[in-house]
Amino acid sequence: MKDSTQRSADKAVDSIQQCLVSYASDLSFDALPSVTVHAAKVRIIDTLGALIGGYFGVPCRIARNLAVHMPNPTGATIIGTRWKTSPDMAAFANATTARYVEANDVYHWPGSTTGHPSDVMMPVLAAGEQVHASGRDFITGVVLAYEVCVRLSDVIRPSGFDASNFCCVGNAVAAGKLFGLTPEQLAHGIAMAVVPNNILRQVRTGHLSVWKAVAAGQAGRAGVFAAMLARAGMEGPHLPFEGKAGWCDHVAGRRFTLAAMGGNATPFKIQDTLIKQRSSCATTISSILAAEKIGALKNPGAVSKVTVEVSQQAKDGKATGEHHWNPDSKETADHSIPYVTAATLMDGTVTPHSFSDARLWNLDLRALLQKVEVVANDEFTRDYKKTPVIHRARITVVSRNGERLVGESGGDHGDLSDVKSDAQIEEKFRSLAEDTLGAKRVSALLVRLWNLEDAPDIAGIPTAFALD
Repeated sequence: MKDSTQRSADKAVDSIQQCLVSYASDLSFDALPSVTVHAAKVRIIDTLGALIGGYFGVPCRIARNLAVHMPNPTGATIIGTRWKTSPDMAAFANATTARYVEANDVYHWPGSTTGHPSDVMMPVLAAGEQVHASGRDFITGVVLAYEVCVRLSDVIRPSGFDASNFCCVGNAVAAGKLFGLTPEQLAHGIAMAVVPNNILRQVRTGHLSVWKAVAAGQAGRAGVFAAMLARAGMEGPHLPFEGKAGWCDHVAGRRFTLAAMGGNATPFKIQDTLIKQRSSCATTISSILAAEKIGALKNPGAVSKVTVEVSQQAKDGKATGEHHWNPDSKETADHSIPYVTAATLMDGTVTPHSFSDARLWNLDLRALLQKVEVVANDEFTRDYKKTPVIHRARITVVSRNGERLVGESGGDHGDLSDVKSDAQIEEKFRSLAEDTLGAKRVSALLVRLWNLEDAPDIAGIPTAFALD
C-alpha cells in the first residue's frame, strides 16, 4: 500500500491554484517598482476616505453591530471604533463600509469584467493588522490582492456571478501571504475561498438593495476566513478550479489560464484601476461630468426635455428598465444615469448627499427625472471599446422657450480614465473625511499614509481612524 506522501504525490495538480500559490510565495516588496508602490498608497488613501464617507450608512452600522458582538482582543479593528473582532469579521464590517458610499476605485478594461478591486483593501488591512505587518508587507499584500482579482477579471466573464468573487480569491491569497502560510497551506486557503463562496450577479440587477455594498464585505470575510482556516490546519477541496465540478466549468463557464502576472517586465494591474471623481457608479460618472458643464438650472420646471447620449454599454447597464427612472433606494439611484443627470442639473454636482432619502424623493427632482431620455451614440460606443476606455457623454437640455444648453464629457473634456494627481487624491479624501474627523486630523493621516512604506507596524493605522 502506498503511504500518504506517495498518495498525495499521485494527485492531479490544479494549474491555476498552483500558479497563484507560486506567484504569491515569490512576490516581495523589493520587486515592486516605485510607480506600483505609489499606486497602492493612492488606493489605500482613496479607500479609507470612502470608508469614512460611508461610515453612517445603514448596512455599515448593521455590520459593525454584528462584529462588535464577536470581540477578539488579538484580532483586527472595526475601523471608526476602538473595538476589535476576528479578522474575518473586521474584513466584513470594514469592506462593507468602504464600499457603501460608491466612491472606491473601479476597473474598466475592454473585454474584461468590470468590478471594484479596492474591495480587497480592508480585508488585507485586517489580516495585516492582526499579524502586525510592516507597511511594506501591507503594500505588497494589497498589490498581490489586486493582481489576483484583476487578472481573473481579464480572463473571466461570468454571466450569472458577481465580480466580487474575484476579490474573495484575492483576499484569500493576500491574507494567506500576510499570515505566513506555507505553499501547501496557501493552496488550501485558495481552495476554501473558491469552492464555497460564489456571489450571484443578482446583487446588482434591477432594483438594488443595501446588499450591493455588503457583497464586498461578504467577499472579504470569506477570503480572510479561508486563510484563517488554512492557518489552523484545515484542508480545502481538491482541484478547486479545474476539477469536473470546479470553478472553471461552473462559474467561469470555460477553461482558462492566467496571463503573465505583474513583475519583471509586466506592469502590475493596480496601476490600471480608475479613481472616481464622484461618489456614484463609474458608468454614470460621464453623465455627471457632462451635466456639471451645464450647471444647476435656474428654472428646472421650464425644461421640456433632457437628452443624454452615452455608449450602448452605458445605456444597457444604467438606463434600461423602469427602475432607472423610478429609483426607490440609494443603491438604485447611484446606478441610474437618468437620476444622476437630473440630480446634477438640480444641484450642480453629485455628492453622497444626492442619494439621501430627502433628495431621492424630492418632487422637483422627480419631475425633472421623467423628462430625461437616454440614447446610445455610435461614436461613444466605439470609444468605450478603446484602451484605455473613453467614457463619453453629451447632455442637451431644451427648455419650453427653445433655449438649448449642452454639456459634454469624455476624452479631452474630462474623463473617468484621467490619471489623478496627488493633490486631487488628497482633495477627495478631505471631502469624504473632514466633516467626520476634522481638518487637522485628516492632514496628519495623509502624512502617515503617504509614508506607509516606512511604518514598522500597521496596527496603529486602523485605530487612528477611531471617531470617539
